[in-house]
Amino acid sequence: MTTIKADVALIGGGIHGCSAALHLARRGYRVVQIEKDGIGQHASGVNAGGVRQLLRHPAEIPLSRASMELWRHARELVGDDCGFQEKGQVAVAETDEDLARLQARIELLYALGHQHEELLGPNELFDVLPALARWCAGGLICRSDGFVSPYQATLAFSRAAIESGAELLTQTRAVGFSRKGGIWRVDTTAGTVEATFLVNCGGAWGGAVAAALGEPVPVEAIAPMLMVCARVPHFLDPVVIGTSRKLTFKQTMSGTVVIGGGHLGTADAQRQETELDFMRLSASAQTVLDLFPVMRRATVVRAWSGIEARMPDNLPVISPSSTEDNAFHAFGFSAHGFQLGPIVGTLIADLVDTGRSSLPIDAFSITRFNGEHAHPSEEAAGRERLDLITH
Repeated sequence: MTTIKADVALIGGGIHGCSAALHLARRGYRVVQIEKDGIGQHASGVNAGGVRQLLRHPAEIPLSRASMELWRHARELVGDDCGFQEKGQVAVAETDEDLARLQARIELLYALGHQHEELLGPNELFDVLPALARWCAGGLICRSDGFVSPYQATLAFSRAAIESGAELLTQTRAVGFSRKGGIWRVDTTAGTVEATFLVNCGGAWGGAVAAALGEPVPVEAIAPMLMVCARVPHFLDPVVIGTSRKLTFKQTMSGTVVIGGGHLGTADAQRQETELDFMRLSASAQTVLDLFPVMRRATVVRAWSGIEARMPDNLPVISPSSTEDNAFHAFGFSAHGFQLGPIVGTLIADLVDTGRSSLPIDAFSITRFNGEHAHPSEEAAGRERLDLITH
C-alpha cells in the first residue's frame, strides 16, 4: 500500500468536490481527490441540471447569484460550456392562493434588496409559456436562470481540476481519518493520503465523514426521481417549477422533455441502490398533463433516481469543522445544490487559504444541528420547501 503526500485530501467526486479540487489546485495546493465510485456517478450526474436563483432561501441567494456568473462563463472557467442555456425559470401559480404566496415572496426579496425575480400576471405568463393551460393565475420568473447538462458539467470541472494539477483517485473508498502532528491521515482502499487539510464533499456520505470527525449531523439519503420523454416539437423555453405541486419541467435542446420536482423513491445509501415509486411518478406525469395539454401524446422512455443528501432545514452544510482544525465540510445540498457547485468550490478554497469565506456562510454552519438527530419525512420536507418561498 502506498502513501501519497498532499496539501489537501478531498473526499467526493461530485460537482462540489470537483469544483473545490479545481479552485484549490489553481491556488497552488497539491490536491488528492478521493472518490469511492466514478466522477458524477451519484447526484451530480443524474439530476435534472436546473441552475436557478429563483425561490432560493435568502441565505443562499448571494451564493446562487455568484455561482450563476461562473456558470455563465463556464467555458472560460473549465474550457467547456457545460451545456449552459440561459432560458429562465418560472414558478407557475395555479391558483390565487399560489399567486398570493409568490407576491409575498417578491415583497420579501425587494425588502432584502434583491430584484432578480419578477412577478408575472396571467397574460405575461402566457407570453413566456404559450403552451400553458389557460386557467393558471400567474407566476414568478428569474430570466437569468436556465439549465446545464449535469454530467457534462461535472466531467468538465473534473478535467479542469486534473489539468490544473489535482490528482484523482476513483474507485477508492476512504475508510479511516486521523490527525497527528498537524497532518491528516486518510486511509483508503488504495493506500494512505497524508495532507495538511481535509475537505469533505462526500454528498449523501458526507455525514459519515463528519461523524468520523466527532460531529454527527442528521443528514438523510434521499432518491429524487426523474423521467424523460421522447422528442416532441419545440414548445417550451424556460424551466417550469410548481408552486403548490411538486414539479420541475424542461425541454432540452434536442426536444426531449425532462420531468422532476422532488417526488422521492427509496434510497439505500449503504448498498448504493434506489427504488422508483411509480405511484409518485404517475402524480408527476399528471401534473405535467394538467399544465401542458400538448404533452398528452408524449411517451415516457426512461425513469431514474440518484442518491442525494438532505438536511432537516433543506440548507447545506458549508462550514469549517467544529471539532478539528484544518477540516472543512460542503455536503447536504438537499436536492438543489448543483447550481451552487462552482461557487462552493471557490468558498472552500477561501476557507483553506485564509480560514474565511468571501461570502456569508454562517447559516450553513455544521454546529446548527447540535443535539438534533431526527430525519424529516418527505411530507414535512415538502412543507418546508413551500415555506422557502416566503421565508
